[in-house]
Amino acid sequence: MTLRAMRWWDIPQLVAHELELFPEQPWSQEAFWSELAHVPATRWYMVHEDADGIDGYVGLMAVPPEADVQTIAVATRAQGNGLGRELLTALIDEARRRECSQLFLEVRSNNDSAVALYESVGFERQAVRTDYYGHGLDAVVMRMRLANEEVAS
Repeated sequence: MTLRAMRWWDIPQLVAHELELFPEQPWSQEAFWSELAHVPATRWYMVHEDADGIDGYVGLMAVPPEADVQTIAVATRAQGNGLGRELLTALIDEARRRECSQLFLEVRSNNDSAVALYESVGFERQAVRTDYYGHGLDAVVMRMRLANEEVAS
């Protein structure tokens, strides 16, 4: 897999993916700009491209000892081919490179395929945030330990 750094000129394509994939709460152009302003100090954002353009992207916030999955998305046309797992693996590797000992994320409680992916790589359910994504759209908070050391809960 070839990843490259996300750049400002990618934002229109990313916003189009957001509108398709997350219509209830898509990230705006301003949200992407704000996140990219923190690269590389506390952020890491990458995109994957195929012949038709960007087909996946991933973002990390890392403030050791903790890190957070800011976003991960795979275009509808590229889903089901393992790209999500590859993006997630690259993000986990970056969190470790930045010496984070645990990684958190929120995922829609009704996104069974995403929850299954996260659990398959070692994330564990921690809590539920009611209405996190809007009325009736709960989030599952998940955590992955990245180091063998004991981490306070």
